[in-house]
Order: sequence, then C-alpha cells, then structure tokens
Amino acid sequence: MKTTRRRFLATAAAAGTLLPAGARRLWAATSLDLGGGATLETLSDGNLVLPAAFVVGDLPAEEAGAILAAAGLGGATQFTPPCNVTLFRDGTRTILFDAGAGPDFMESTGRLPEALDALGLAPEDVTHVLFTHAHPDHFWGILDEFDEPLFPSAELVMGGAEHAYWTDPATVETIDPMRTSFAAGAARRLDVLGDAVRLVDDGEEVLPGIVARLTPGHTPGHLAFAVSAEGGQALVLGDAIGNHHLAFARPDWASPSDQDAATAAATRVALLEELAGSGLAFVGFHLPDGGIGRVERAGDGTAFRFVAG
Repeated sequence: MKTTRRRFLATAAAAGTLLPAGARRLWAATSLDLGGGATLETLSDGNLVLPAAFVVGDLPAEEAGAILAAAGLGGATQFTPPCNVTLFRDGTRTILFDAGAGPDFMESTGRLPEALDALGLAPEDVTHVLFTHAHPDHFWGILDEFDEPLFPSAELVMGGAEHAYWTDPATVETIDPMRTSFAAGAARRLDVLGDAVRLVDDGEEVLPGIVARLTPGHTPGHLAFAVSAEGGQALVLGDAIGNHHLAFARPDWASPSDQDAATAAATRVALLEELAGSGLAFVGFHLPDGGIGRVERAGDGTAFRFVAG
C-alpha cells in the first residue's frame, strides 16, 4: 500500500466563501492506495478549538506536561486538533466515514463541502455515509443550514447502540452538563432523518469489504470500520484514539473527552496493542498529517507512538 499527500487550491468562488481578492484556500488530502482502484483519502473539515481542560483534565500535571512538551505542545492553553473525514472510493462507491460538523458547531469546522469540491465531488456523488458516532464534529454535518440532508443520494449507516443512546430522552438529562448540547443536537438530527438511517451491529459486514467494530467508551456505541480491498486493509478509527500525544504515550489514562473514561481507556489500550502487533494502517479523525498512519511501540512497551503515512 502507498500513502501520498496532495494539496488542492480552491478558489473563493468554488468554496462559496468570502476571501480577499485573488486569495485561495489551501486544502490538503492524504491518500492510501488499497489496490484494485480502491483508495482511502482524508479530507479536512477544519479543526476544533479546545481549552486545555478538555484535553488534559485532571491528569498528572508533570507527566502530562512532559508528554505534551515532547509533542511540541508544552504549556498550551488551547488545542486545535484537525478534523479528518475519511473518503473511500473504488470506482463504483463513494463512501464517507462521518459527515463533519456542518454550519452549527464551531466557526473553525464545517469545511467538508469545500474539501469535496476541491476534489471535483458534489454531495450528490456520495453513495454512503457511515458514522463512527454522533458527536457534533462527526454527525452534525449530515444536515445543511435548511435542515435538509446534505447527501441526498447516500445511504446512512449508524451503530444500533449509538442510535439508541442519542434517541433516548433520558440522555439529555444524564449526560455531562458540558455535553447537553451534543445530546440535543444529535437527537434533533436523528429525528429529522428518521428511518433513513440503517442500523448495524458489532461485527456486521456493513457493505462488501467494510466491517463494523464496536469500540466503546468515547461514546457508548462508537464504531470503527475495517476496510478491505484486494491490495490492502485499513481501520477507520473515528475517535477511539483521540490524539497523537497523551493517547499514545499513556493510553491507560482517562481522557476528559471520553464519555465513559474507563471503557474508552480499555478500548484504546487494546486497539494500540493490536495495531502495533499487526502493522495495520489506520485513520484517526483528530490525528495529525491527515490522520493516516501506523503504530510503533515506544519506551517500555506500554507506550506507543503515532507514525504518519
């Protein structure tokens, strides 16, 4: 398998945004060739802007600070992780894994339509959208500013456990208060979509060559997707591994970005062990350099490092 990086220049007119005269917006895509004409590409939906508390929380300050410093983030009071939406194409299918944040979350997100346009793709060209989970930066982009489905020709697929969680009226009352808007936003969009969402289970072959894997903790029904083609395989991770620093160096630590921290840590440890042992390529939604990479062991064997490409 071969990984390449390409950059696209999208004019302001094509992007549908106001930029200074003559200015162009630069988009980057990373591509993984899976053989037989099948490729995985990552497209930028922009980036999040997060306070340090949402990344570090109550973790041991000295050790966490050293890990962040080694990653070039020492003393950071704000984090801006990328949002990498994965696109799979094999000549007959154009599949998105997640739909980005859309227009209603953060000003720094919601750029997926522009990134698709830079590839010469329209929302109507997308045949399937497979959701890892229903957090805003992954799910809210499924509807446009008029509450119409952004991808009108696409089949929509979500894990049954994830769907049940966000459509449960009790969720908005029991979720962490900082995530109340997440629950309300997911419930509203799922209500609009109704029966258009096909529900799948752990281990199910969702589409030929694509298998759902339950990777819970970040959300209760979070899914990863194993993608296979005649020349290779890769794992689309979503937020099961949420960053390239603390999550790799200390995967056993609780993360404040996870809804069930203990379950998420157990999932993360198991995934990193598996990926380090197999050498399998993967895509992480918030990992750098387009998010495509592999895992290497580091230090005493309980820590890992992200290797891009």
